Amino acid sequence: MMYTFKEFSTNAIFNIGNETDLLPFKEAKQCELFTFIWSTSEAVSLVIDNVPLTIPPHSIVALTPIQYLQYLDGKHIIVYQFNREFYCIKDHDQEVSCVGILFFGNINIPIIHLDNAEQQKFKVLHNVFIDELETEDNIQSEMLRMLMARFIIKCTRLLKAKENISASPKSSKVDLLREFNYLVEQHFKAEHSVSFYADKLFKSPKTLSNNFAKLNRSPLQIIHNRIVLETKRQLAYTDKTAKEIAYDIGFDDASHLSRLFKKQTSVSPSDYKKRLKQNS
Repeated sequence: MMYTFKEFSTNAIFNIGNETDLLPFKEAKQCELFTFIWSTSEAVSLVIDNVPLTIPPHSIVALTPIQYLQYLDGKHIIVYQFNREFYCIKDHDQEVSCVGILFFGNINIPIIHLDNAEQQKFKVLHNVFIDELETEDNIQSEMLRMLMARFIIKCTRLLKAKENISASPKSSKVDLLREFNYLVEQHFKAEHSVSFYADKLFKSPKTLSNNFAKLNRSPLQIIHNRIVLETKRQLAYTDKTAKEIAYDIGFDDASHLSRLFKKQTSVSPSDYKKRLKQNS
């Protein structure tokens, strides 16, 4: 059974499911959401970025939206999926953010093994997730984000404590995209041009575009998506005006941000803010 949470104000999506929800990945395709696959009692066979991978029993693998996933076999699986608007829209410490160790900050495919004690802790946390998804009120979104932060913190601690992370073949295009995302997360408020990031990566803008085209992305799209996400975050969680937000994100002219925001969301920042108040 899949549990789904959606939030209008931020376009947040959070799902909890099982192996049935992996059936669309019988043929390899991009995850499109941040994804945790938890093998609760038996091994799970996957192909990640064209690399065959067996997830041992009582283990969790963390995947980014840009990675290609193919589900081969396995039962008794728990799947957590969420978009940037669900978790990354809130402020988090860099290690447990959407570019933290579990995601873009780790060059290998991170697999977290749970010993007997950790299995029980994660089962308890999972039950709290389910209970919260069945409790609809005006603080549900905050509770779910707090629980996901706890889940990510626990996974990050276990991964950091693991001395030898198994090496696996890497996809140069995916690695380049991860590095680009990581740089955008660090500099998007000040730098909006592809050329800045291309220089940081010792690539030409054209090289970046050609590489990302094969991963259904464009460098400029990634930068703009991050800017719009930050705008949504500040509109939803601060009292700043659209003009103040524009200056904070590095726009000298607020109308430039307004045009970009409207192009992606079909509404202006001020109209988006009004909708938030109407739905609060």
